[in-house]
Amino acid sequence: MNTASICILIAIFVYLIGVLLVGFYFSRQNESASDFYLGGRKLGPLVTAMSAEASDMSSYLLMGLPGLAYLSGVADVGWTVIGLSVGTYLNWLFTARRLRRYTQITGSFTIPQFFSNRFHDRKNILSVIAALIIIIFFIPYTASGFAACGKLFSSLFGINYMTAMIISAIVIVSYTAAGGFLAASTTDFIQSIIMTIAILFVLVFSTVSAGGMDVVMENAKALPGYLSFTSTYAESTGTAEPYGLLKIVSTCAWGLGYFGMPHILLRFMAIEDEKKLTLSRRVASVWVVIAMSVAILIGIVGRALSHTGLIDFLSGSDTETIIVRIADLLSNYGIFPALMAGIILAGILASTMSTADSQLLAASSSVSQNILQEGFHLKLSQKAGILAARLTVVVIAILGVIIARDPNSSIFGIVSFAWAGFGAGFGPVMICALFWKRTTFPGAVAGMVAGGVSVFVWKYLIAPMGGVFAIYELLPAFLVGIIVIVVVSLLTKEPGKEILDEFEAAKK
Repeated sequence: MNTASICILIAIFVYLIGVLLVGFYFSRQNESASDFYLGGRKLGPLVTAMSAEASDMSSYLLMGLPGLAYLSGVADVGWTVIGLSVGTYLNWLFTARRLRRYTQITGSFTIPQFFSNRFHDRKNILSVIAALIIIIFFIPYTASGFAACGKLFSSLFGINYMTAMIISAIVIVSYTAAGGFLAASTTDFIQSIIMTIAILFVLVFSTVSAGGMDVVMENAKALPGYLSFTSTYAESTGTAEPYGLLKIVSTCAWGLGYFGMPHILLRFMAIEDEKKLTLSRRVASVWVVIAMSVAILIGIVGRALSHTGLIDFLSGSDTETIIVRIADLLSNYGIFPALMAGIILAGILASTMSTADSQLLAASSSVSQNILQEGFHLKLSQKAGILAARLTVVVIAILGVIIARDPNSSIFGIVSFAWAGFGAGFGPVMICALFWKRTTFPGAVAGMVAGGVSVFVWKYLIAPMGGVFAIYELLPAFLVGIIVIVVVSLLTKEPGKEILDEFEAAKK
């Protein structure tokens, strides 16, 4: 092992030890299930903002987005970023404050629990359905994070893909299971800082190495459709393909997913003071736009680096390792650059871990709290409840590793499907629950099931038909969820006075 590899490993090792220490520190502060899942609602505005966005950005920020930009240009990633940026802002603007207040009024500390409490669902039917949706879609989402870790170490050090993935999963599970929500949120805040340093340093270094922005732009302009928002570069033919209005609308629909993301919505519920959400919204919205824009630029610059021969040409899912290749190039310039390369790679780990820990936490709460205690009415003590949550984290992580065992799986593809599942399963119900008092319990149940099922139906049965049907499954499934909720709610008995009084209290 050469000096560069040793320096990289030292930087990554220090980072991993740091997040584990954070997890074990906060493990002593979890005295109840509420503390484990929501941190006692003690988050400050900066931690709320940055942990929400770090848990949101996941491995697709440092691997998926640059890889797709490298491969096909700006159209696909550009419209995705526009949709995500708008969705981020609107979610903070409209959802955050009212959800924080409503969950306080109803005494809810998980998303499924809020759905049941909102509609006075004494049998916890909504809670169990929501918990099942979380488990179904979070397992593949978590798998995408493990896959990112496996690709990182495999491509950089030649380590066996499965071995690298399992080691990474053990670290993530260790600090999440130990420290719960406060550990996940604090490490996410730290990880967001590391991610920011990593992408900015990569962009500057890679641009200089490629010969400057002029050279980068010249290379991009030479590829048909590469810099266009209305066409995209097709690698297989070397030509431009049209990127029509329907495709643009479909891609922008990524933004709808935010209204149903449990790991993001939990941050809204956990802030110490709802008045500080304004600061959180501004910080989160600015950071997410800058971070995603830089990630796209890295992909474009990476294409120029391949053209100059500094790194190999990449294809298929290998394009998602572009930042890893740039870090490897950087490590050849001496000890300090090698340490910086280690920090960059730690940033990729950070982006992966910050999402995986939040997903594992939300999934564990769904099993131990919403299914075992609320669905099956098991009486668990506080210690037993936390133990059940920790065991669930381990089981879901194992399933995630099994799903991600194929090294050729696409991180962007896995994330997009899980994102659609949450967006369509929870988004319509969340919007109607918070803003339409006429929403009824049968309407919420029907809408949640219809939205979640429609994701599978559209992706695997309708989209393969091609043509106008070949759109991102989130958009049609979201619309189906909204329509079903409205129709069923209007056809069923309106909510009782107590439910309406709580709704009015949450509006104030």
